[in-house]
Amino acid sequence: MNDYEGINSAQPDRTSIQGHDVTESAPLLANRNLTQGSPGASFGSSVFNLMNAIMGSGILGLAYAMASTGIIGFCILLIIVASLASYSIHLLLKMCDQTAITSYEDLGLRAFQKPGKVLVASTILIQNIGAMSSYLFIIKSELPTAIAGFLSGDQSGDPWYLDGRTILIITAVCIVLPLALLPKIGFLGYTSGISFLFMVYFVIVIIIKKWSVPCPLPQNVTVSYSQFSNSSDCVPKLFAISSKSAYAIPTMAFSFLCHTSVLPIYCELRRPSKSRMQKVANTGIAFSFLMYLVSAIFGYLTFFDEVDSELLQGYGQYLPHDVVIMTVRISILLAVLLTVPLIHFPARKAFIMLCFPGRPFSWLIHIVVTIGLVTTIVLLAIYVPDIRNVFGIVGATTSTCLLFVYPGLFYLKISSESFRSLQKLSALALLVFGVCVGVLSLSLIISNWVESQ
Repeated sequence: MNDYEGINSAQPDRTSIQGHDVTESAPLLANRNLTQGSPGASFGSSVFNLMNAIMGSGILGLAYAMASTGIIGFCILLIIVASLASYSIHLLLKMCDQTAITSYEDLGLRAFQKPGKVLVASTILIQNIGAMSSYLFIIKSELPTAIAGFLSGDQSGDPWYLDGRTILIITAVCIVLPLALLPKIGFLGYTSGISFLFMVYFVIVIIIKKWSVPCPLPQNVTVSYSQFSNSSDCVPKLFAISSKSAYAIPTMAFSFLCHTSVLPIYCELRRPSKSRMQKVANTGIAFSFLMYLVSAIFGYLTFFDEVDSELLQGYGQYLPHDVVIMTVRISILLAVLLTVPLIHFPARKAFIMLCFPGRPFSWLIHIVVTIGLVTTIVLLAIYVPDIRNVFGIVGATTSTCLLFVYPGLFYLKISSESFRSLQKLSALALLVFGVCVGVLSLSLIISNWVESQ
């Protein structure tokens, strides 16, 4: 059995587990079946894996979200989204404890039979394809610039190593594909730790470089820093509401979504239990929240209203040959690149559950589906015009469903508690919040597109 595919599809009876605490025994049995005698992933490795699933391209779009909502408005929204993300994971783990199911798709099956399972698998597939394509979009747009920054003199012609599409294909084939073909998600714990260190370095540089970019910003950066734009405003906004604000919450939801990886990480956790996995989730979300907040604040205070939807592009424009910026660009690119295989695991699992339900593990299917998914996200990354579109659409639809709507809806359906219980009322509030956020954000984003046309 591989990639936790088919685990607990038969939904074992709770009464058959005797003499043990059900909170620990149900996931533990699934973990033993999966790892086949291996000790499982450590607490630290699981936290790194979860943080790697949380932190990716989203960190580059949060400064733009802050510019659209203001500092205080952004902080309030970020706290709300992070808290709700932790609470929705709590609901997922509690449902796993009650049903002995360790698969998001099988929770959908338990709640609404086969349509529920198909809906969840389709949502996961679309969400993770959108996430991976956004990561590769950054590779396509930033890696050639990073390479050019280390080259001296003018490059004659149009060399292949400065072409984003060519570089994207090479990195996908040489790095993403081999890591995505690994049989277990726990193997990526080491790459997740490296990715986390890259993210920490990125945040530190964002803080330091806040004082290297002048304000007001130079109007013509190719001439000198003596010409400044008179329209630039260097006073930070505490609250702001505009048409751009529609991208704020979807971007945050996109940035905190790790729910498709939570249950697979739970399956491979050493000494698995609901409380232990909840500590993993809370630790990962807390560290991610801190790094998101710091990078967004200093990124916004560097460029103010001129901040780009992809933060690194601003540094590339105003500090094109800064050695530290070039190294941090490479670091964030490697961090994002190492996240793609981790997001690929639940996407492949969802696709196999949709197209090959009930089939035993096959290396042929495993390899063919992996190659097909990697090819798809490469093509999307090549033809997507703006990363903000990915954050907005994916965040307003699939991210809000997986983060807010499905955990609340499934808990209302599966749990045997009274509907007036605090837990079910909280699940209902989470469901209503997710629906409202998704509908409102998607409507505003579509309206902005129509106006821009």
